[in-house]
Order: sequence, then C-alpha cells, then structure tokens
Amino acid sequence: MTLIRDWTDDKRRAFGSEVLTFDHDLHQRPMFDDAGLADLLDRYPREKLGVFTMGEDPREWRTWRRGTAGGLSGAALLDMARAGRIWLNLRAVNDHLPDYAALAGEVFAEKEAQVPGLRTLKRDLGVLISSPNAQVFYHLDVPMVSLWQVRGVKTVWAWPVAEPYVGAQALEAIVLRETAEQFAFDPAWDAGAARVQLTPGRMITWPQNAPHRIENGPMLNVSLSMEFMTPPALLRANVIYANGLMRRRLGLDPAIQPGFSPVGLAKVAMARAAKALKLQRAHERVLPVTFNLETEVPGLTRRAA
Repeated sequence: MTLIRDWTDDKRRAFGSEVLTFDHDLHQRPMFDDAGLADLLDRYPREKLGVFTMGEDPREWRTWRRGTAGGLSGAALLDMARAGRIWLNLRAVNDHLPDYAALAGEVFAEKEAQVPGLRTLKRDLGVLISSPNAQVFYHLDVPMVSLWQVRGVKTVWAWPVAEPYVGAQALEAIVLRETAEQFAFDPAWDAGAARVQLTPGRMITWPQNAPHRIENGPMLNVSLSMEFMTPPALLRANVIYANGLMRRRLGLDPAIQPGFSPVGLAKVAMARAAKALKLQRAHERVLPVTFNLETEVPGLTRRAA
C-alpha cells in the first residue's frame, strides 16, 4: 500500500537534497487517536520517555528543560500535553513495539521503492506528542529526517546548510558531540528559510544537517519523526567528523567532500580509527531533571489563570 500519494519524478530526484513536502495517509490510522496514543504511552518504556518544557522566545534555547513522567497513565499524560506546555519525545519506538516496527518497515520500504538507489540504515521512528504553542528551538540533526504530521498544525522553518545559518566549525562541533544540537538563532534568518505549515496528512523532509525550528499551533500536536542514514549520509557524517579532528589537531581548514571520492573515503577511515581509539571525547549536554509531571505541569497554571 502506498503511504504517500504525490511522488513525482522531480521529487524522486530531489529526495535528500532539497526541502520537499508530500501528502500521506498515516493520520487516518486508529493507532493515533486518543485511545491509541494513551496505549502507546502506557506500552513505551517509561525510562526512555523524553519529557521537556521550554520558554516562548525562539532565541532562548537554554530554557529547554527536562522532566519526568513518574507513574502517570498514558491517558493522564495525553491530557497534560493537551493542557500544559510540554513536549513528549518517544525515540526509536520501532525498537520497542512490534506495531511501530511494522510501521517503520512500511514507511522505509516505500521510500526505497520510490527513490532509485536509496538504501536506508539506522532507522529510528519517533513519536512526538506536544502541547499547544510548544516549540522546538533552532537546531540540526546528524541523520537524515522526515517529519510526518498526524494531528494538529505546526510551522517548520528549514535553512540551507551554509553560512550564516551554520558554519563548518559549528557543524563539526555537533558531529563531534562537543555541543548540543541546539545553538544560537537570529530571528532575522527566518527570511532565508523554507517555511512550511504542516497539517494532518502532510510530511516534510530536508537535506541532511539542515538547521530547522518548529512552532506548534494552538492545539495538541502529534508527529512522527523518521530519522535514518544512507551510505552517502554516513560518509558525510564521517567526513565532517574527520574535518573536525583535522581542524582541532592540525590547524587545517578542510572542506566536505561529496560522494565517494578517494579523499572522502580516506576521511571515513580516519574518523573510524579515531572513534575506535577514542581520540575525541564527547561532551554531551545532559539536562538535569527539574520537574515531575506528577506534581507540576509546566504551562498549566498560566493557562488556567
């Protein structure tokens, strides 16, 4: 069965290299109604559930805070997402629940069937359940991403992988895991972004490493985040990793080699050797838990006032 209804030859050729939007039918499936989402939240490993809140200024990414859901039921968590200002992130659901593993298989099989030569690796199907007006700050991802809107409306801004939106050193720092994926944002950059409004039954995908940010409309939002790698995407990530080492250790200013060039493959070997030898120490930003939804629902009191 075809999930996406508007594949074209132009979209097949541009997949992975341009910002593209598609129509899909996942929003019609019962697994995403209230009962299905509550059941999902009950079945998903609670210790892996990401619970977050955030400020309202898109420049203030440091207001992103982490919480915990405790022993609350899935139905209660869904009600809190509807009423408060929280972002529930269920990463790699396909690794934990058979029905979502089947869904991931369905989605990625279609992508590979529609895009000539595409081979997807490291598949991660995440479910995002988020509050009215919540946001995700300006950031970029190392893997390739497609975002499928199931419920609610959100606006996505996506930028080119270029100055001033992201420089080589900032990109290397993220790939080397020296810094968080979120970083400084200038609202003036919105003029240079592809701006897309996602409604139920719409999907967007963008080039690997493209900076982006997201704002929800005034209603509960449910989206699927499909992260994946391809052989060229893995090569690019390793080239950037090697470039970061060369800049830091040798004082060089290396470029990113596209495709499977001899220089690019040599950098892949360098990156893999460095990882095996643990030459680069990751400085991951681990957010402390600052709230518990059993006692505090961020945004709930303010909205009720």
